[in-house]
Amino acid sequence: MSVPASDRSSADDYALVLNAGSSSLKFCVYQRPEAEAWCLEARGQIEGIGTAPRLSAKDDGGERLADEKLDASVRDGRTALDALAAWLRSRYGGSRRVLGVGHRVVHGGAGFAGATIVTPPVLEELRKLVPLAPLHQPHNLAAIEAVADQLPGVPQVACFDTAFHRGQPAVAELVPLPRDITRAGVQRYGFHGLSYEYIASVLPEVAPEIAHGRVIVAHLGSGASLCALRDGKSVDSTFGFTALDGLCMGTRPGALDPGIVLHLFQGLGLSAKDVESMLYKKSGLLGISGTSNDMRDLVGSDEPAARLAVDYFVYRAAREIGGLAAVLGGIDGLVFTAGIGENSPEIRRRIGESCAWLGLDLDREANDGKGPRISRKGSRVSAWVVPTNEELMIARHTGRLLGISGTRPSRAEARSGR
Repeated sequence: MSVPASDRSSADDYALVLNAGSSSLKFCVYQRPEAEAWCLEARGQIEGIGTAPRLSAKDDGGERLADEKLDASVRDGRTALDALAAWLRSRYGGSRRVLGVGHRVVHGGAGFAGATIVTPPVLEELRKLVPLAPLHQPHNLAAIEAVADQLPGVPQVACFDTAFHRGQPAVAELVPLPRDITRAGVQRYGFHGLSYEYIASVLPEVAPEIAHGRVIVAHLGSGASLCALRDGKSVDSTFGFTALDGLCMGTRPGALDPGIVLHLFQGLGLSAKDVESMLYKKSGLLGISGTSNDMRDLVGSDEPAARLAVDYFVYRAAREIGGLAAVLGGIDGLVFTAGIGENSPEIRRRIGESCAWLGLDLDREANDGKGPRISRKGSRVSAWVVPTNEELMIARHTGRLLGISGTRPSRAEARSGR
């Protein structure tokens, strides 16, 4: 990942996209775009950081580029970045320049309504948001600091999961607590914004008839949420102050009576650490089923608790879709995306059937074939499957801010979701 002294640009130069977590470092390598489309060269991750680190990577066609066990010294985000840098050097040598590094940063607060070039003052502001996203923000910022040490001359861009939702009506961002609390930053922020922004950007190509209308996007994965779009802009979402709100998720409960949290503290005497662990890691599908947070396991199980977990997931999704439909004054289209949304015909079918009252007539054959359109011709509300690509959204923001281009989807990107 070394940078030649020459400032000359080359078609072989590339941008790096990083998504740093507590135990993994996901990355993408994008070649300098021709015209307006980025070319994905590699996608991979270092997982098992601190336990059994392993680096894996594939090219855009799915061919394996790397699958190797790493030394146990890869124990944190900084050492994981060292390992990634070594792999990039071995693959690309020193002749190709890193044009910029784009980062997924979970929280941008109320102050960042779009991606921004990282500067010391920006980094300081982002550190202030750590208490709002303690499980994610520290790792995101640590990756920025590590890249700054390794590549001091390479610009970095922070892309926020919250930014796409800024500009929502004030009533959608409001938390009904005393003003001295809300003035301190307690409001509904919304997350998964990079995913929703990507979907909004490709809808004019994939589903032009709904792109400028009233659309609900269902980002259904281990983390799950819904977003209401009007003319491609976010007007409301199911996530709120944190990523615990809204839908039932793999290990997170979604919407929860605050009195239950008080009971965990006051009635059961649990500590803050115990409650945090329960809400983030032990609830949701895992908590209901008692066996798994993986929808694939639960859909294939005959165990009553597993079936109840699936039932509740569908129930919550259908209920929240109804609420967002009311916010929009009706809907023109429903879009499924992310791991479950893209790959589970069973969950799409069950949610679609629960939304028949809205005018959605699902085409079972198209649904089994993954679409992209999965509603019948003549259905008043259309339904679609559109693969998301948060990494490409980060690459586009990085290119736009650094003047590298690649800000619009090509037709191939729109068709494939890449």
